[in-house]
Amino acid sequence: MKKLEGKVALVTGGTSGIGLATAKRFVAEGAYVFITGRRQTELDAAVKAIGKNLTGVHSDASNLADLDRLFATIKQEQGHLDVIFANAGGGELAPLGEITEEHFDKTFNTNVKGLLFTVQKALPLLPEGASIILNASATSIRATPAFSVYSATKAAVRSFARNWTLDLKERKIRVNAISPGVVPTPGYNLLGLNDEQVQAFVDSQASTIPLGRVGTPDEIAKAVVFLASDDSSFVNGIELFVDGGMAQI
Repeated sequence: MKKLEGKVALVTGGTSGIGLATAKRFVAEGAYVFITGRRQTELDAAVKAIGKNLTGVHSDASNLADLDRLFATIKQEQGHLDVIFANAGGGELAPLGEITEEHFDKTFNTNVKGLLFTVQKALPLLPEGASIILNASATSIRATPAFSVYSATKAAVRSFARNWTLDLKERKIRVNAISPGVVPTPGYNLLGLNDEQVQAFVDSQASTIPLGRVGTPDEIAKAVVFLASDDSSFVNGIELFVDGGMAQI
């Protein structure tokens, strides 16, 4: 039997990278999946690539009206949600001394505010025993130059997992954070780096990873499936690092 047979799942930011890889895995494991994205063209391409048991909803996680529309759509089409992967997020490089209010607001609005209200607005749709997975980052404990604002948002995500585990314990809803290490995705180009700079960064990081290489979106997706499924039925409130050992030694 497939690990998510008959489940209904939501993946925010599901049009590329880790989100898209996870949506593919969820569908392959038997789930019906809703994905969100801010760019309609990429959203349509993701829906086409997966091809079945999937609905794409144009939505910006930092926009509360968009979130209301998203959950109204899920309620109308499926009536409930068994799994949430709150994945939408991103960041740009900005060293201390060059951080602007716009940079701060943009990063926190998506990574913290958007994630918080995604989960809160989903609560009426979640049955007892649902699984919530929050996408954090190894930067929650491992410093990266010029990445302090992004890293702070991911530390907040880790804190959400701990606290919401207690808030939702009466409903037996599990809340866990997953923290990827260096996993090249299209999002890396949004850091303000060109392709050559991205490759140089990836190469420099690979040498610090015990496994000697960076990860792939599908390797993260497989770990998310574990946290979403009954395989992790006694796993709650954790931060699961999927980083090749980078932040562990």
